[in-house]
Order: sequence, then structure tokens, then C-alpha cells
Amino acid sequence: MRTDERGAGPALPSRTLGRSGVRVTALGFGAAAVAGMYEAVGEDEAASAVEAAWDAGIRYFDTAPHYGLGLSERRLGAALRAMPREEFTLSTKVGRVLVPYDGGGEDRAAGFAVPATHRRMWDFSADGVRRSLEDSLTRLGLDRVDLVLLHDPDDHEDQAFREAYPALEELRSQGVVRAIGAGMNQSRMLARFLADTDVDAVLCAGRYTLLEQGALDALLPAAEAAGKSVIIGGVFNSGLLADPEQGARYDYAAAPEDVLRRAVRMREITESQGVPLRAAALRFPFGHPAVASVLVGARSAHQVRDAAEQFHRSVPDTVWQALRAQDLLAGGVPVPGRRVP
Repeated sequence: MRTDERGAGPALPSRTLGRSGVRVTALGFGAAAVAGMYEAVGEDEAASAVEAAWDAGIRYFDTAPHYGLGLSERRLGAALRAMPREEFTLSTKVGRVLVPYDGGGEDRAAGFAVPATHRRMWDFSADGVRRSLEDSLTRLGLDRVDLVLLHDPDDHEDQAFREAYPALEELRSQGVVRAIGAGMNQSRMLARFLADTDVDAVLCAGRYTLLEQGALDALLPAAEAAGKSVIIGGVFNSGLLADPEQGARYDYAAAPEDVLRRAVRMREITESQGVPLRAAALRFPFGHPAVASVLVGARSAHQVRDAAEQFHRSVPDTVWQALRAQDLLAGGVPVPGRRVP
């Protein structure tokens, strides 16, 4: 559907990633879920989720080849091609190259309910970075992405710094991409990227949430000192903070009982203050000034609209005070004010 046939969505606050000039809305759309993460998602449902994000004012969209073996990029690109390109920011990732595979079956072992048509091959070489980006642009059907992130180089640290990062820096200097960085589920190596390279931003998933704040030790202070930006993914810790019930996931697996009990107690406290746990979880990262955006993964239009509603809720100071009083939030952890960031 063309954007001029639909009403404009409500404005969301936006911030610039470091000194790159690339702006992201404070609430971003993570496109792993629409690629069948954990359970299958139909084409129409995925398209409706992206349209709902646009209508909610979201203008930052994140994807990766890893998500659904390229399905996320294909679906996101198909939905965004109808939108004015200058009005949205798009990020994808490099480090995994997709190689055709005819062994059949599904990609369940990697967490996606899609046919296993390809294999993921780790490749943090300079050629691998360039090939991955070219393949991503083909799947997206777009002429450019704005931000490219090295994806999960945990076991490839030396090559990532020695080969992959310089390749990204060259692409940025050539104007092929506007901003570069890294995205991981840990904070240690991301802090090294901030200290040892000229990245514009990093994406930290699951390590700065209402449940855990490991990124506060080094990553976030380093980003603030360097004038760089941090994008927060996994703000619901794989869904636990969205719905802390038995069987909920935490860090991509079943939540341990002690972690589940902690999340349930958090929900009791926030709801006693009239605030859904989802709203507190979404707003929490903005207590730190280095945080530019929070990504929310949604598989349906309903989930997108709920995320936008929770994002705009006012979270009174009494919520944070009550969490601190029950030793569920440390005294030195920064918290946001009442206003939307």
C-alpha cells in the first residue's frame, strides 16, 4: 500500500547515531520475529506487522541474513519498498554468508520455523563482508542500507577486528553505507569496539534490561564518553519481561525458575503502580543517555500496536522506587524520567 493512501503515523522521538548523521526513532522494529522466529509467520501477517510499525511512527527497522535464512530481509524489503526511502533508517548485519543447501528439513535448530534452504557460513573476511552486504541488498530489493553491523563475532574476534571492521570502515568512507558498528548478545567485545575502532553505534541484545544491566559496567560508560550510540535489543529478554509465565523464554531458552520468579515479582510491583511490566521494560533503557533506540521484535500488527502503546505510557518514579525497595533494581542504576525519551 502506498504511503499517500494511508494516514501518517504519530511522531516518535528520534536520535542521531554518534556523529554519523543517521537518525533512528527511539522505538525500532526488530525483524527477526516476522521471519518465523520460534514459530511460523505468514506473508500477510508479516506485512501487516511492518505496516503497523510504520503507522505507529516507527522509522527504524533492523534485520539480518541470519533471521529466517534471509526471509526477514526479503519480507522487510518487500514491505518497505512502498515507503519513501529517505523517511526510514534500515540496518542489516554481516558475518554470516548464506550458502544454498538441498538437505531439506527446517531451520528449527537455529530457532526459525522456515525451510532449511541454506546453510549459514561464518565469514568475517573483508570479501565476506562485501559479499554479505551485496546479497542482503539483493534480498531487500533496495539500493542501500544505512547502518551495517558485524553480527555475533564472539568466536571470531581477531578476524572481526583485523579484516571485517576495516572493510566496513572502507565502505563507509566510500559512501556505500552511512554508519557502521557491531551487534552482539554480550557487552565486553562491544566495549572493545567502542574503545579500539571508530564505529558509530553498537547493538547490545539482552544485556541492558530491567532484569540485568551488565552493559552498565563498561559498555554504556564507554559509549557516553566517546559520543557513540547504543541500540538496545532483547529488551524483553526473549519474551520473559513481556509475559512472565511458566514456560517463558529467557536468553533464547526456557527461563530458569529463579529468573522467572524475579520477573513475576517485578510484574506484581509495576502493576501495583498501574503500569504494565512491558511498559516499564520498554522505557527502562532510556535512563542512560547513550541509548538511542530500543528494538522490539513483533510478529503481528497487534504486537506492534501494543509495543507502541506501552512505549508512550507514563512510568512514574514510584515504579523505580518500588523496584529498588524490593532489591529488584540496584540503587546506582539510572532510570528514565516520566517523559518519552
